Amino acid sequence: MSSSVLVSRITEFIIQPLIGLLFAAATVVFVWGIFQFIAGSDSEDARSEGKRHMLYGLIGMFIMVAAWGILNISARTFDINVPYYDTNLLR
Repeated sequence: MSSSVLVSRITEFIIQPLIGLLFAAATVVFVWGIFQFIAGSDSEDARSEGKRHMLYGLIGMFIMVAAWGILNISARTFDINVPYYDTNLLR
C-alpha cells in the first residue's frame, strides 16, 4: 500500500468523520447558547452564559471549517485522491 493510499484512507475514514462530528457538536453548543440566551432573558447571568456558549460554538465551527479547508488544500497540493474532497466534481 502506497503512502498516498494510506493518507487517503486515514483522511476518508478517520479525519472526515471526526471533523463532521466536531462541527455538529459546535453547532449544538451554539444552538444551546441561543436557547439559554432567549430562555434566560430576565437574568443577566443566564444571558452572559448563553453569549459565552454561542461564542464557543462559533469558534468551534470556524475551526472545523478551517480544518476542512486545510485538508482540502493539502489534498490538492499533494494530489491525494480523497472522495469527499474530490475537487474534480467542482470543475
